[in-house]
Amino acid sequence: MTHMHVAGTIHADAVSAAPVWLSKPDDVNDLADGLWSAGVRRDSDGMMSIGGLRVDDLVARTGTPVYVIDKADFTDRARLWRDAFGPWQVYYAGKSLLTLDVVRWIRDEGLNVDVASEGELAVALLAGMPPERIALHGNNKSVSELRLALTAGVGRIIIDSADEITRLEKLCRELGTRAEVMIRVTTGVEAHTHEYIATAHEDQKFGFSIAGGQALVGMVRCFHSRVLDLVGIHSHIGSQIFDTNGFEIAARRTLRLISQFREATGVELPELVLGGGFGIAYTRADTPEPVTDLAAGLKEIVEHECRGFNLSVPLVAVEPGRAISGPPGTALYTVGTVKPVELGGGQSRRYVSVDGGMSDNIRPALYAAEYSAALANRESAAEPVLSRVVGVHCEGGDILVRDDFLPDDVQPGDLIAVPASGAYSRMMASNYNMTPRPPVVAVEDGNVQVLLRRETLDDLLGLDQGVREGNLHDTR
Repeated sequence: MTHMHVAGTIHADAVSAAPVWLSKPDDVNDLADGLWSAGVRRDSDGMMSIGGLRVDDLVARTGTPVYVIDKADFTDRARLWRDAFGPWQVYYAGKSLLTLDVVRWIRDEGLNVDVASEGELAVALLAGMPPERIALHGNNKSVSELRLALTAGVGRIIIDSADEITRLEKLCRELGTRAEVMIRVTTGVEAHTHEYIATAHEDQKFGFSIAGGQALVGMVRCFHSRVLDLVGIHSHIGSQIFDTNGFEIAARRTLRLISQFREATGVELPELVLGGGFGIAYTRADTPEPVTDLAAGLKEIVEHECRGFNLSVPLVAVEPGRAISGPPGTALYTVGTVKPVELGGGQSRRYVSVDGGMSDNIRPALYAAEYSAALANRESAAEPVLSRVVGVHCEGGDILVRDDFLPDDVQPGDLIAVPASGAYSRMMASNYNMTPRPPVVAVEDGNVQVLLRRETLDDLLGLDQGVREGNLHDTR
């Protein structure tokens, strides 16, 4: 029997060289196509620019770490999803990146938004998103967030459990209102992704099981409710998915369920949500399908399955999040220390420590998410060396970029850029080690717009009731 501590797998892998998918680049200064936002360039002196603004000028204004959103790329992607999937509905998954201005961009491009908490719902409403274009998710919605959704007139509430049906009916009667609802179902599809972001297999917390019969029972219960209007079913099979195979199975099983519901009630439900989970390129090995091809493939699947079950084609919706917000985002960090580590067998790895870490991007530590990195403030003629970009936190697993090649002459003070950082990074950030969270800024035509300001120590200490008023930094 092998015994290892919690960080054992990290240390066990430390003796290996580059992973098989990572190859040494011919030019370490190259910004690989598909990894970076459309507005990322290298100027003639090697300095990276984003949205027409040089990163040295940007960092002089914002400091590091900082999340930079290429606004034009973001809105272009939103528009591409809207047009490729029309006349289907597109709901932007707010959990990937949500601020007041992001909601306004989405709203103005004609997309809807789905939210997964009372806080996200409050942001969407405050930003001016019409409530009928909002869908509310959550496996354990509180009474207060359901009340807010009902009083605001949210267009869709996605019901996740029998307990929630009871809770929602009680609130509707109390408020003298009705709610349009969908039932979230688990289709039994095992998406090829990390366990923590696979959401349609049976043994997990989301939704009503189709195989176990819970889904049909929940649907019939909502159908007979005096205060709930059942309009359809909702499915989500996972995240970071690169092909349509899983969606084909999910569509078949959900449409079969709609057919069974028709047999039980005589009513054909008009709406179906296939969820999100569409993958993006985090490394050169990732090959996401073009949005237009993805849309055409999903439409063909739905139409084929509807013919098989003799159903009318429902109003279908998809919920892209990272596919819109991820690629436009770049994280910028400043190098603090550089440390070569010998791995044995003539192999070595360069550890590049930067001024961020797992507090601003937990994804690599949480489920081994892979990212890429590049030297941002200059070009280099030095040899590419296998590198690992790590953070400042007191954890061996504090890794931002597990494996990539950086120039051999990376040194303290250099800027490191991490592409595809717009989705989930800042939204999942924490204050571990009492670290203030970084800002999010949008850049367009050389102009900077602050979406979320940088947190300060005063922000953090202001929550501590042991601090004497007016003396936040008084340690006596």
